[in-house]
Amino acid sequence: MMNQDVTLRTLKPSDDVYLVNYLNDAEVTRYLSDRLPAPYTLQDAKWWLDIGCRQNALNYAIESHGQFCGVIGAYLPDKAAPEQCAELGYWLAKGFWGNGIGTQAVALFIDKVFKQTQVTSLFNPVSAPNIASIRVMEKAGFGLNQITQNTALHQGMRFDEHVYVLKR
Repeated sequence: MMNQDVTLRTLKPSDDVYLVNYLNDAEVTRYLSDRLPAPYTLQDAKWWLDIGCRQNALNYAIESHGQFCGVIGAYLPDKAAPEQCAELGYWLAKGFWGNGIGTQAVALFIDKVFKQTQVTSLFNPVSAPNIASIRVMEKAGFGLNQITQNTALHQGMRFDEHVYVLKR
């Protein structure tokens, strides 16, 4: 189901309560980086909103019908790097799954990244069991570049990763 009135907006300090609430849901964080603190505290959220989300990165809140429902972003390459390739990442709160919000957010983000930066390609490594994110990548026009074996570590388990790429 598309047309969920999806928008991307600048993150703000008051988003800290959403981050704490949603990033303590094991289903939401199941395939996110193991670098994410667990449990995710208010102090973690405040640090990320004040400092972390701005460290050579472009990050936005995802909203549907004006309601915060997740975050999307990319780590930007060093301007001197010969390859201007950025890693895309996103997550949605569980109550917003299955409505096309992720696909729409990725499409909006692609437009912002390619208009606001010198990035020439985006890539997203998706853990093999994360079928919903694989579908989002395909619907957003990303192509499967490679499958790496047992390279993703999430909650103590190893998975293959499907690396999706989209060129400008």
